[in-house]
Amino acid sequence: MANSFSPSLEDSSDYNRVSTSDFLLGIPPYLYAVVFSSFCVIVGLIWDICWHTSIGRDGLFSPPHSVIYVGAVVSGLFSGFQVLYTTFKGNAIQKAQSVKVWGFFYSSLGALFCIWGALMMLTSAPFDDWWHNTYGLDVQILSPPHTVLALGIIGVQFGAIVSVLSAKNQIASQPFSNEFTKRRLRRLNVLFALSGGFLMTMWYTLLSEEMGSWEMHNSSFYKVTAMAFPLFLLAFGRGAGGRWSITSVTGVYMALMCLTLWIIPLFPAEPKLGPIWNHIDHYQGFAFPLWLIVPAMAMDWLLNRYPILNDWWMAAIMSVVFVILILAVQWPFGEFLRESPYSRNWIFGSHYSYFGNDPNWEYRFKFAPWMLQSATDFSIGIAYALGFGYVSSRIGLAWGKWMRKIQR
Repeated sequence: MANSFSPSLEDSSDYNRVSTSDFLLGIPPYLYAVVFSSFCVIVGLIWDICWHTSIGRDGLFSPPHSVIYVGAVVSGLFSGFQVLYTTFKGNAIQKAQSVKVWGFFYSSLGALFCIWGALMMLTSAPFDDWWHNTYGLDVQILSPPHTVLALGIIGVQFGAIVSVLSAKNQIASQPFSNEFTKRRLRRLNVLFALSGGFLMTMWYTLLSEEMGSWEMHNSSFYKVTAMAFPLFLLAFGRGAGGRWSITSVTGVYMALMCLTLWIIPLFPAEPKLGPIWNHIDHYQGFAFPLWLIVPAMAMDWLLNRYPILNDWWMAAIMSVVFVILILAVQWPFGEFLRESPYSRNWIFGSHYSYFGNDPNWEYRFKFAPWMLQSATDFSIGIAYALGFGYVSSRIGLAWGKWMRKIQR
């Protein structure tokens, strides 16, 4: 990414004028802005889900929607300014480090993703309002307008990741290194962990209907997780190249999920759309996070312990490690969430429920018989999960190798 907002590191006189006590550490404000946008959109989305679960219908400018719009606008404006600045005021080096668009504009790759994502998010707003006015409350997360919104959010969040990696890779490729450079790289590693964690939270949110606690004693849960997560975890691990990159990303994911689960239900809310079966007076929380940090630590260790192992073998090892560890932790934790009264509190939130659900349903706090499988069917399902995990891991490793090379 063209470093449009800070002096070029190749100009030693400009570099020497940068104060090491500067809070920004010479990192373009654009990067902080797009990471902040990534944070806004995922927090707004989780709040919106809790709003639907607790209150029902929301308006075009409801508080959750407004937070999402802030993320879209900030991302679009800062990215657009970065493009215009590089195009009209950038020097030859900055333009060479950019992607030429429409034969005239110069942009970083990350800025293009952010602009595209912001436009999709803002386009989805009137579409979503029309959808609700026509069809009423959504019965699933991925309704057509929400799908457009989700694609836009992923665009903004992936743009933030690419922007951070581009700056990180440019600095890492410099022939000199000193304490200031190391501080900048540490700051960029933090920004990467945040942006990667926000994207992981978004990815989990989109697939959460297939990965609830009621699914954790069914092989379908492990097939979905094996398809969904090694792809991103290994791409982030190899792309960032840090010692604990995957662990830090999943740590941000877990922290954000827990904080929203613990904070949002503190505020009062009551249903405003019938029928109301479950009478509530506060927001209902979203979901306790998956324990992705457990396989993440093992995957980080393997990437650092065997850096030159053939990717096909590495993918096979990663698939086995991920499936075994996620099974080992989520099977007992699923039983805890579904059946233990000790999970029905503000920490784990297993007692939260949609206002339209019957609070006296006989399977509310236990596994429904149709969700359970025989040992044979479950074993076959786990075998499929290992295969899905292998494909996901191999793609993730290749994707991470590409991300390691981004400098535009």
